[in-house]
Amino acid sequence: MKLTNVPQVELSVVKQQHHELFSIQRRYLFRLGLLAVVIVLYYLYFFVFFGISWAQWLQGSGEIGHYFLRMFVWHDFLNWPFGYYLMQILITLAIVFVGTLTATLMALPLSFLAARNVMITPVQRPLAILVRRVLDTLRGIDMAIWGLIFVRAVGMGPLAGVLSIIMQDTGLLGKLYAEGHEAVERSPSRGLTAVGANSLQKHRFGIFTQSFPTLLALSLYQMESNVRSAAVLGFVGAGGVGLVYAENMRLWNWDVVMFITLILVVVVMLMDYLSSRLRQRYIIGLPIALYQEKPFLTGPRQTDSAPPLKKPR
Repeated sequence: MKLTNVPQVELSVVKQQHHELFSIQRRYLFRLGLLAVVIVLYYLYFFVFFGISWAQWLQGSGEIGHYFLRMFVWHDFLNWPFGYYLMQILITLAIVFVGTLTATLMALPLSFLAARNVMITPVQRPLAILVRRVLDTLRGIDMAIWGLIFVRAVGMGPLAGVLSIIMQDTGLLGKLYAEGHEAVERSPSRGLTAVGANSLQKHRFGIFTQSFPTLLALSLYQMESNVRSAAVLGFVGAGGVGLVYAENMRLWNWDVVMFITLILVVVVMLMDYLSSRLRQRYIIGLPIALYQEKPFLTGPRQTDSAPPLKKPR
């Protein structure tokens, strides 16, 4: 029975009998209300400190609406260079695939060197700390900053985009992979130690076997995320569809910008579908039909004996 249906007298009796429970509920509601007040005050302080006025809000909303109207009115649509747009999208996908795959292969061995349940000896712990700091440095620099660095180093083009993704994703995936190794159950490794397995076998069958689903899910998600992030690399000259964005934004062709954006959304949807199929296959697994005994025959019993002889007349 809900408390709303309980008479007031019975409710007061329940409150007296369970005073601690109701006091915890009151404290929870008080803290929740206090947190809401703090958040509201923070927003007010933010707008006042940075001088964001209501007039600026109204003007910005009107400009955003104007740009959205221009995005959905496509002029001379049939004469657009669709082949060029499609080629740049394919270049972006190639950059993302090569960069993410290379970063995954580099981050996997580094993650074992950074995992605390792998590097357990006093000699290995300083190495684990050093590898973690290297991973922090790699992911602490944004992909666009890496793009600017590599555009200066190797020139404009897809190579700078690939190197940018490799540098940032190696640090990010290495950190996440290491945390996945540390979250596994330790009982399998102890069992392997009891039967005389060496360190490589314990890491392979005791840790990696358990952390592989997490690693696969993280890699697939990062590949989807890089499709969106790689569009920014074109603004710094690292190739791909970002170059189309930069060109058309400078020319105020917001209809082309929306068209490319919709194509990227469809590409992300397709990649999400493919990644979900891969997760279903390699993480959840395929259903295995249980053994079912064949049903007994309901008709006359079949035997291998010879047919009965006819009676003589």
